[in-house]
Order: sequence, then C-alpha cells, then structure tokens
Amino acid sequence: FKKLNDCKQILAGDLTRLQEVLHPKNDPLELPYSLAFAALEEGGASLPHRLSGTEVYHITKGSGVAFVGQAQWPFSPGDTFVVAPGTIQYLKNTGVGRLEFLCIVSPPWTPDGEVILPPSA
Repeated sequence: FKKLNDCKQILAGDLTRLQEVLHPKNDPLELPYSLAFAALEEGGASLPHRLSGTEVYHITKGSGVAFVGQAQWPFSPGDTFVVAPGTIQYLKNTGVGRLEFLCIVSPPWTPDGEVILPPSA
C-alpha cells in the first residue's frame, strides 16, 4: 500500500512534475512496467521526447493536446492513449488549471531509455 503524497516529486527531464508510484528499482516488486503520476501546470507543455519502451497515458484531470509522431489528439479526463517505442511525443496543457495524468512505461522507465529533444523537434 502506498500513498501518492509519500512519493517524492521531481521535475522530470521533459519538464513534467513526476512522482514514481511503482518502479521495480524502488519497490520490492518484480514488475514489467513502471507507474508514475505526472502533472503540467496551466499553459505548460512537456518537452518532446522519445522512449525506448511503450508508454501509456491515462488522463485524470485537465485537458490538452497530445503530440505523437505526426499526429495531434485533444484529450480530457478518462482518455487513455498508447505511444509506441521510439515515437516522438509531448503533451500540452490547453485547459484551465493543472493537467494530471498517469504514465505506465514498459519496460520500466530508465534515464538511458529516454531522449529529450529540443522544443522544435
């Protein structure tokens, strides 16, 4: 059992506020994924990035636009989408208030499995 408030908040390389909820490197679990809670403030955007693994986003609060490869999709609470490995991606908070979402990465996220790109990428 874990409480979100007990998870350390960091500023991730893509500029999202992030709390690792479950990660096999931090928890005594054998998991094929990691789970993080993330947030972007009103008007904010994550930096374009790509992961070596698959990433699943589940939006819990707020609205915005997902930029995935050459596509753009508006999203709102309850929406879930999957980003294939190696695909350039970022989120923009276009709503009012804070954007909050869950990220599942498989295999578990590692710094060497993520490449942060310049905003114009």
